[in-house]
Amino acid sequence: MAARSLVLLDTDIGNDIDDAVCLAYLLAQPRCDLLGITTVSAEPEARAALASVLCRVAGRTVPILPGAAEPLASPPVQGPPPQAAALARWEHETSFPAGAAVEFLRQTIRAHPGEVTLLAIGPLTNVALLFAVDPQIPALLRSLVLMGGAFGTVPGPEWNIHCDPYAAARVYATPVPVHRSVGLDVTTRVRMDAGAFLERCANPLLRPVADMAASWFAERPAVTFHDPLAAATLFAPALCTFVPGEVTVAVDAGPAAGTTTFRPVDGGEAEPGPGAHEVAVDVRPDDALAHYFEVVDRGR
Repeated sequence: MAARSLVLLDTDIGNDIDDAVCLAYLLAQPRCDLLGITTVSAEPEARAALASVLCRVAGRTVPILPGAAEPLASPPVQGPPPQAAALARWEHETSFPAGAAVEFLRQTIRAHPGEVTLLAIGPLTNVALLFAVDPQIPALLRSLVLMGGAFGTVPGPEWNIHCDPYAAARVYATPVPVHRSVGLDVTTRVRMDAGAFLERCANPLLRPVADMAASWFAERPAVTFHDPLAAATLFAPALCTFVPGEVTVAVDAGPAAGTTTFRPVDGGEAEPGPGAHEVAVDVRPDDALAHYFEVVDRGR
């Protein structure tokens, strides 16, 4: 078996169902050493409780720490997590150290220099605060992998970047050894109808996900694998094609806040230099879904 990867997950689990779908994958992935989970955006404690549901069902003890509830400098646009209604039906943790997420991330990355991948699948508030509190942290990461952005083929702004454009701009302006973005250009191509997805949720690890998904499917007919695709690229990078270049983020107020612009390096033919951004420009959708369920079903 290939070596296990050290992973920290930063998530806004509780609104879109794909965060929970992603966490189930990480808990089932035998090559993932999940060092901790941090939550971000409105009511981060409720989001931490939702993450603890999946950890308990998986029989795993993973540190879970709530982080920032509001964006750095812009009005909040994301509301409380509707999936928290499912907490009444599942065992979960009820006490979390408030505001400890950034310090936990800092200490964990410093304890494993050059080894940790930070997977951020929500607004980038916690990540921006982490980089501001300890400017050496970016260089100590193995990689930063984001589900975020829209880089040409799909209109933006993408939700995670839009929710805190100032944080996103700071994160993209900070050099990291490997900085990858898995955005709407590829994630929107990996989808399942609600019925087909729920048929796969007989797996015990996915049963709470199906319960949490009730509020999502009440208004939408499908699940898009935004966050799970980003997670899968940590272990199966060939699922996506990445191109090096430079990402900039618009921080103007209004509906365009968080719009991402990508400028490839030499048409995408050059090797990425230190601190370059790598953006996913193509995906193998069928292989991505097959990979996801192979991992989750094997981990039941």
